[in-house]
Amino acid sequence: MLLCSTLVVAQDISNPKFFDYRSGGFVNQLVDMTFGWFKTLDTQQKIAYNSALTHAIMYAENGKAVQWYQGDASGVAVPVMTWPSSDGYCRRVHISAIAYNVEKSMAATACYSETEKRWRWI
Repeated sequence: MLLCSTLVVAQDISNPKFFDYRSGGFVNQLVDMTFGWFKTLDTQQKIAYNSALTHAIMYAENGKAVQWYQGDASGVAVPVMTWPSSDGYCRRVHISAIAYNVEKSMAATACYSETEKRWRWI
């Protein structure tokens, strides 16, 4: 498990949608990954997923895959671009997960605010 020493609010870097992704308030963007009727990642799988995603966004170099495995689920988060923003910087990350023999993938952008000292999905 990866531990982060930077102030990061847990809900800010956790579980972006794997379908119907839209911008707006961050709380509105959160749902559990769904791999079929009533099939989601269990608690330990979500922790592994969130740890890999957090590490990819905060520390990994562009193009460096951060993999996770927990039970019969696995995935990868790969930051592909980093650019400056008006108050910090943003990172584009490609995310995929496999569970219940179903693969889900998406791309998402997270931006770090120097003023707020936190990440947000945009």
